[in-house]
Amino acid sequence: MKRYCLALDLIDDPALIEKYKWHHAPENQWPAINQSIRDAGVASMEIYLFGNRMFMIMEVDDTFSFERMNAINQNPKSVEWENLMWGFQQAVPGAKPGEKWVLMEQVFKLPQ
Repeated sequence: MKRYCLALDLIDDPALIEKYKWHHAPENQWPAINQSIRDAGVASMEIYLFGNRMFMIMEVDDTFSFERMNAINQNPKSVEWENLMWGFQQAVPGAKPGEKWVLMEQVFKLPQ
């Protein structure tokens, strides 16, 4: 299993942040989106929030690639979801134009 950690900001508006959290609550998630994430080879995904900064941890299997995930995200339901989410999100400082989630560099790991 490989792990990726990514960052993204939400628009700094408490009402928008609450609505974003609402969309991610278990009872409001879109099953087709969860399935497309799994289809991309993601075994586990968690998102954490502090203020308006988000941190995502993805654990992926050997079939995963970001290219594969991007291809899967071109299906109509994923495009609809991504467009909806972009209304809550903004790129972190230093992101490339149009880039959403950005990979974070690991700088520490507790030795075994």
